[in-house]
Amino acid sequence: MTPLQGVGPQLRLTLEGMCQLAGISRASYYRHWAASAPKAEETELRDLIQRLALTHRFYGYRRITELVRREGWWANRKRVARIMLQDNLLALKKPAFRPATTDARHAWTVWPNLARHLKTTGPDQLWVADITYVRLAEAFVFLAVVLDAFSRRVVGWAMADHLRASLAIDALEMALASRTVVRDRLVHHSDRGTQYACDDYIARLQRAGIQPSMSRAGCPYDNAMAESFMKTLKTEEVDATSYRDLADATARIGHFIETTYNRQRLHSALDYLSPEEFEAAQPDLSTLIHNPVDRVPRPTETTTTVPN
Repeated sequence: MTPLQGVGPQLRLTLEGMCQLAGISRASYYRHWAASAPKAEETELRDLIQRLALTHRFYGYRRITELVRREGWWANRKRVARIMLQDNLLALKKPAFRPATTDARHAWTVWPNLARHLKTTGPDQLWVADITYVRLAEAFVFLAVVLDAFSRRVVGWAMADHLRASLAIDALEMALASRTVVRDRLVHHSDRGTQYACDDYIARLQRAGIQPSMSRAGCPYDNAMAESFMKTLKTEEVDATSYRDLADATARIGHFIETTYNRQRLHSALDYLSPEEFEAAQPDLSTLIHNPVDRVPRPTETTTTVPN
């Protein structure tokens, strides 16, 4: 029942009455509705998905589906994925070339994996480190990071146009300058690359009282937390940005790490807090650091050396 415009609310027209006034049959009306209404609904939904995908450019179809439902629409993930694919809203990129950042073919000591079963109860008990590449217009530069495994916070980072050990050492020095390290209580975990296995890097760890730890051969899951950060960095910053040169990349990536990632980005593993918020919410654990029970035990297994 629809009220007739210009007439009191007591006078209403039925669908049949409106069809008679328009000079069409009810069957014609329903045929037109069946043909046009779904198209209009599809257009409206597509417009909503496009606006959401452009606003949240790093969201995949699952998160976009949740946002669509929050707007009062009921659409399953397959439908949302189909529309995003048709409108080229799926940011699926595969680099044509990936420069190698890890070379484990060396004669330096390979340290046992201490991080594999380590359960952290507070900050500065386990750091994880890794190196990745960043593509410029006509060259590659490299980023080294050190994360606190407890809060996922980046505590040290450095960028350079080379893969020498000094790149990793610069990131380590930033971490040491920004955190309070208790001797023999912190484990530093990395892959077996030359940057982390070389004498200069190991000597710096040992001077700070940090125990080295390295992933098992051919097992990238041993350093999954660092790999996860690198994926986030590439997806939410690097892949969506064109850098002019090393200085431009350093400034932009530094802003992403210090401001967006450490202070603002919410982590499901941290109860949807940012790393900075998660650390701030922790109780004061300084009274526990001298308790022998909380110390990380020194490894009893022997180290191995990779042959030439």
